[in-house]
Amino acid sequence: MTSVPNHIKRMANDRELVVSVRVGRNGLTNAIVEELVDQLNKRKLVKIKANKGIVEDATNRTNLFSELAQRTDSNLVFQRGNVAVFWKP
Repeated sequence: MTSVPNHIKRMANDRELVVSVRVGRNGLTNAIVEELVDQLNKRKLVKIKANKGIVEDATNRTNLFSELAQRTDSNLVFQRGNVAVFWKP
């Protein structure tokens, strides 16, 4: 993982960045990984939301988003609650 530049962090916290991928009741599937890879190839930042009830606690959410970053070869820029933003340098 590379260090995330400050301008990318500011863009990740912008309210105009909308959720474009949702992790549903099936959890982290290959389709979600492929969709995230496709979106990261088209734009700098992708915002993801894990639906309520998918993960029980904060540790599992962090593990879910970390695994997703690893599988997509991207960086986890920002995470708050069930929402995370990914960036591929």
